[in-house]
Amino acid sequence: MKDRFSGPRREHGKQARENRHVRDSEKPEKTMPALDEDELMALIAEHEVPFVLILDCVQDPHNLGAILRTADAAGVHAVVAPKDKAVGITETVRRISVGAADHVPFAQVTNLARTMEKLKAAGLWLVGTSDHAKSKSIYELDLKGPLALVMGAEEKGMRRLTEENCDFLASIPMAGKVECLNVSVATGVCLFEAVRQRATPPS
Repeated sequence: MKDRFSGPRREHGKQARENRHVRDSEKPEKTMPALDEDELMALIAEHEVPFVLILDCVQDPHNLGAILRTADAAGVHAVVAPKDKAVGITETVRRISVGAADHVPFAQVTNLARTMEKLKAAGLWLVGTSDHAKSKSIYELDLKGPLALVMGAEEKGMRRLTEENCDFLASIPMAGKVECLNVSVATGVCLFEAVRQRATPPS
């Protein structure tokens, strides 16, 4: 989302109120330590039916904070993101997550494609979100069992290599004129469809 102003604006001789989102982006925040790849895989091994969320270069701390809050509510075992071109756990993220950032295991990895391969080798199915015509509706896919949901970045979605490493691609049906949802909203839709399916006893 683009800021309306690049800085404080003066109107009628008075300085306009400072845009909080601009202020946050202009002051780099300290990033909290995250799990590495080995610690992530050790954590995954502790769960019989792992439930993982992968974020491919989400950069807005407000989005990450909202996503972590949703991930906590959905019972996600770990959230994974690349170290480069992605936001980490900052004070803004912690504030927006309402404490969820302190409880949901968060891993930042050097090579996301390699980590995805390791997750597949550990028995997880990787389901990525895509607007491509070949993708099925998220409601048509089986999201039970060991699972990693993969969400793309703001505006650009998943990178090519990330998409190629997914076992399946899913889309969220859109009935209106807008083509896609905000990444934090889309994550909530996908996570809780998985929660719904996983809570349903086998027939």
